[in-house]
Amino acid sequence: VQLVESGGGLVQPGGSLRLSCAASGTVFSFPAMGWYRQAPGKQRELVAILLSTVDRSGEITYEDSVKGRFTISRDAAKNIIYLQMDSLKPEDTADYYCAASFTRRSTLNANDYWGQGTQVTVSS
Repeated sequence: VQLVESGGGLVQPGGSLRLSCAASGTVFSFPAMGWYRQAPGKQRELVAILLSTVDRSGEITYEDSVKGRFTISRDAAKNIIYLQMDSLKPEDTADYYCAASFTRRSTLNANDYWGQGTQVTVSS
């Protein structure tokens, strides 16, 4: 299984970016997929996670500082997740990682699948 992120880059404060993460090497959908980020000198933190639900609406959790600004979504048929980031702030600058698990849980760890990361820089 491979996860490949794309969409990072440099953006001015207040701007927007859309990250994508495509999973390959499996025909099964992940019950848990999410985005983490790691800023220089800081620990990796959860940004948003989406858990599958029976009605396919999805159960979503956001880190407090991104609520109302970031939106996670999923194309389950293609095993792709997105992170729409609006109203970006300099403190959103970090490496963003996609993660996925075949276990439905809200915290992912080193035993799950991770992408290589994509850099997001918010600066004027």
